[in-house]
Amino acid sequence: MAVTLRLMRFGKKGEALYRIVALDKRKKRDGEYLEKIGTYNPQTQPQTIEINQEKFDSWIKKGAEVSEGLQRLLKKKRK
Repeated sequence: MAVTLRLMRFGKKGEALYRIVALDKRKKRDGEYLEKIGTYNPQTQPQTIEINQEKFDSWIKKGAEVSEGLQRLLKKKRK
């Protein structure tokens, strides 16, 4: 099974919040996920990104890929 770490959108229209999840690559963006890894809230100033680093690292070791959108967020967090 190919696993991807990506953003999953939820919240009201115009007030999006995101979960950072591990899910099967073939599933829909908002479909059933394997594990919640963190959250991203673009509504706050500054934007908040919370990630459980242990879970993130364990999925990377298992061969999970990181989506392009999540890669951009992680670059912002490191700055």
